[in-house]
Amino acid sequence: MTPFLAGPTARRNRHRLYAGVLVAIVAAVSLVALQWVVLKMLPFDNKSEFQVVLNMPEGTPTEDTARVLGELAAVVRGIPEVTDYQAYAGTAAPINFNGLVRQYYLRAGGELGDLQVNLADKQHRKRASHDIARAARPALAEVGKRHGAASVQVVEVPPGPPVLAPLVAEIYGPDYEAQRELARELRRLFDTTADIIDVDDSVEADAERLVVSVDRQKAALLGINQQAVVETLAAALGGLDATYMRVGGEKYPVGVRVELPVAEKADIDRALALRVRSDSGATVPLSEITRVERVAIDPVIHRKDGARFTFVSGDGGGRLDSPLYGMFELVDRVQRERPAGRTVEQNFISQPDGARGFAIKWDGEWTITYETFRDMGLAYAVGLILIYLLVVGQFGSYAVPLVIMAPIPLTLIGIMPGHALLGAQFTATSMIGMIALAGIIVRNSILLVDFINVELAAGRELADAVISAGAVRAKPIALTAAAAMLGAFFILDDPIFNGLAVSLIFGIFVSTLLTLIVIPVLYYSYRRRFAPVGATSLK
Repeated sequence: MTPFLAGPTARRNRHRLYAGVLVAIVAAVSLVALQWVVLKMLPFDNKSEFQVVLNMPEGTPTEDTARVLGELAAVVRGIPEVTDYQAYAGTAAPINFNGLVRQYYLRAGGELGDLQVNLADKQHRKRASHDIARAARPALAEVGKRHGAASVQVVEVPPGPPVLAPLVAEIYGPDYEAQRELARELRRLFDTTADIIDVDDSVEADAERLVVSVDRQKAALLGINQQAVVETLAAALGGLDATYMRVGGEKYPVGVRVELPVAEKADIDRALALRVRSDSGATVPLSEITRVERVAIDPVIHRKDGARFTFVSGDGGGRLDSPLYGMFELVDRVQRERPAGRTVEQNFISQPDGARGFAIKWDGEWTITYETFRDMGLAYAVGLILIYLLVVGQFGSYAVPLVIMAPIPLTLIGIMPGHALLGAQFTATSMIGMIALAGIIVRNSILLVDFINVELAAGRELADAVISAGAVRAKPIALTAAAAMLGAFFILDDPIFNGLAVSLIFGIFVSTLLTLIVIPVLYYSYRRRFAPVGATSLK
């Protein structure tokens, strides 16, 4: 510390030290802008399952959906870590965490399918579930491309607050049909943006339904009851238990079900060839007393807080593996390319007013990330204020606590490069470690400043007291720092708390080394300028 305390260049050296520390902090923070440190809400956990969600075009028969599920299952069977799987066509899989929060339990329809894939226990495989899902995604997506408009999504169980999808763009506007058109254009942007995967939207494909109407006049002339027509069609297409019979000694009777074979249900002419009996006893085919119309299926209208909206969803992949960066690239493309020729307002925090014009509300993991880091940032600020007040009460000064709390930003010099060095994402657990470091580093500063004050009260000169504080307190500070770092090593390989461990290990290591130099020198400058005590020359 001598070059910073004595000699003609001491003051210049101190200024260089402060400037170097400031540059290091700025450089550490810039790693986020350079994308060397990736921001993410929560890392992927190492679960024992994942899902493959299949969405076929509206109107697709269940049999076609099941056939595509079979092709997807063939890909899944080739994954060595897979122990078993279950396929569900036309109905929802048994409810799980994703089914609860993403409302998969409501999925019902011939065009919907689901593969529930179970993996070997994590102790018996080398790859994490996220790595397995990423490796399987290209082959599964290729199956979807072979079937045109089929959408295949690989869905992992989230480790924290769940969302409808990692990347969601909600579209609001005064005209619902124009919203649908804007959603189609926005999906095109999603599809053509690098590292955006598993793209889907709420816009249904154009599909038809058959409406069978009874010609009441002709049916009345022939003496045929309209109810008989309805019951005959219902029995043919949906099935009817015509009677019951007892088999052996079973407790309950067995229904005798009457319905058309599955292959013939798709042919409306076969169903209308069935005959009904008139009052005269003659039988008449349904085709003579009915009319068949083809009408478009009404689109589903989604509402949020009473406002109609459509949405486009996706996920992040590629090198960054975080949807936040893909979202910001999409924000820029929407602003430049004006999808559907419209100027679209983009909202990130507040809900837009769709009655005033077309707007996009970015949701998904972005909203959870913003709210979490906002709340934790506020908690961090409150913690700093409380630390400041405690130190003010301890030292009876409003300026000394600022010196003591000065090393808190120094933790960034270790935290950010540590994440970049290990390739770890900066997550909510990393932020928790950053908050915890504030108390650890302030404790070191308090030890140093308190020792300097004790030495000064004993009549020692300022420069000697500063050097003595660093020398005497270095060992206990280093030992406590080493103990905290050693404890963090045990959670370094945990997929969830990896960020916490990186923050603690690298933050404590770098900030402790810098604190032993910066805080004594900074306190020396403060006492020399504002509270001089005796001579400052070294003995």
